[in-house]
Amino acid sequence: DVDAIFEPVKYIRRAAGIIAERHQLATGWLNFAVKMFLVEHNRRIFLDLPNLKVYVPETDYLLAMKVLAARADTSDADDIAFLLNALELESLEQVAEIVRHYYPRKEIKPETVFLLEEMFERKQ
Repeated sequence: DVDAIFEPVKYIRRAAGIIAERHQLATGWLNFAVKMFLVEHNRRIFLDLPNLKVYVPETDYLLAMKVLAARADTSDADDIAFLLNALELESLEQVAEIVRHYYPRKEIKPETVFLLEEMFERKQ
């Protein structure tokens, strides 16, 4: 799936439904639920067309969102591992600092802490 914030919601959802039908995708392939994790962050323009502008957030922001949203039985662990490598992080404390920077009132779930500890142990 693709996590996205988009406007106008009604029209984009309709278009996403057509795309899902044409390409045999799950109806929820364009995921608007990421909106609940949205906080102030830096971003860069990835694509700038007359009727479409696509922004990409900084890698550390993506990691913070993914760590807080991590779910079992999804590709979240793979995504987290990719982001940890991209940021060249070496400890759980570094991850916690990034999460606190964007979400000072949020706690990392215990099962996610365990997952992160396992990932760092494997790197050693």
